[in-house]
Amino acid sequence: MAVLSDSERAKVWSQLMSDLSARREGIAVNKADLRAAINAVDQWVEDNKVTFNLAIPLPARTALTAAQKAELLVYVARRRFQVGS
Repeated sequence: MAVLSDSERAKVWSQLMSDLSARREGIAVNKADLRAAINAVDQWVEDNKVTFNLAIPLPARTALTAAQKAELLVYVARRRFQVGS
């Protein structure tokens, strides 16, 4: 899977701003800087997908779908940083 399209990145950016606003959580960057961060994270995911996959032990590496592996990453990252909980 390639990086997100510009319109998909815009949707992520919009949703993140909406979620932060709903939680009344301010951030110390402007909208353009937040969008640049989203673009950079998306590129990082693309650049590191092979390493991430290899970090998953067998048999999970071969049994889980790409979507399930992504969900696993999201769950672990959220828990580590207590985001949205």
